[in-house]
Amino acid sequence: MTAPLVLVITSLEDVTADRVIAALNEREVPVARVDPADIGPGLVFGARIGAGAPAWGGRLRTASREVELGEVAAVYYRRPTPYVSRFAHLPVQQRDFAAAEARHGLGGVLNHLNGATYVNHPSAVTGADFKPAQLRTAAQLGLMVPPTLVTNDIEQARKFAAEHGRIIYKTFRGLPRDEDGHTGAIWAQRVNTDTFDDTLAVTAHLFQAEIPKTGDVRVTVVGRRVFAQQIAAPDGALDWRRGDWDQLQYAPIAVPRPVEAALHSYLAAFGLVFGCFDFALTDDGDGAHGWVFIECNPNGQWGWLPDAGDITMAFADVLSTSTEGGGTR
Repeated sequence: MTAPLVLVITSLEDVTADRVIAALNEREVPVARVDPADIGPGLVFGARIGAGAPAWGGRLRTASREVELGEVAAVYYRRPTPYVSRFAHLPVQQRDFAAAEARHGLGGVLNHLNGATYVNHPSAVTGADFKPAQLRTAAQLGLMVPPTLVTNDIEQARKFAAEHGRIIYKTFRGLPRDEDGHTGAIWAQRVNTDTFDDTLAVTAHLFQAEIPKTGDVRVTVVGRRVFAQQIAAPDGALDWRRGDWDQLQYAPIAVPRPVEAALHSYLAAFGLVFGCFDFALTDDGDGAHGWVFIECNPNGQWGWLPDAGDITMAFADVLSTSTEGGGTR
């Protein structure tokens, strides 16, 4: 008999995952770390399924660990290296083919381990990553959301601005990697409709009425536990993420009960265990009416927050609970 374990799927340089792994080690919970993009001599696996064995079983071996797939009780899916990086040396067609085969083969097995608790499951993260879906779900749950327009029509964009005055533009996704593998960001920013031209029709754009906010809040939900910090940028930036994070100021804040209930319902709607929510406050934050939902990152960062230690313990609680009972599952 072998003990159930936690499988952490992420890159080697993930310091956020390091926190959770350390907490699990302190609890003597078996844990193995794997980056699927290591597939090759450094990561070898064999998985079987068939009549009389309706779940994936087999072994996965890295340079330092050997994992019995049937013993994985929980999966902490963080930020693995993209498969395409493993095959970057190949011609484009071969690179894309090899990456797709690895993602659908190895990834397909790791994403469908029998009975495992996923924090969060990759397919749930993908479904929850669409901002239109986020805003629709939040609004249906009774959360306040900014008036929003998604369009590639210049006239509709101008009409929206005329209705709401100051509007902001946000991207749906971050900038993709460039040829050197570097990524970037385009922060939320105010826009002037005088700059609109026919190029707006090329792709989709997200415009929102600017919220007259008194502050920003990051709410981190892990299982049933909720952690909230009010964030202030010294320069009063529209988007606090664009400045020096070392200069940000934090203060714990209580989440109104109706908002907290909506957040748990939101995670359940997307099949998530964890999420990082951003809100704009329009008053002192005591009542739910002053909390305006901005977005939810279903695989967000939290290691930089003042309460990162408590959040780490919440992750360890969720993951280690799945391994309780011991023995072969």
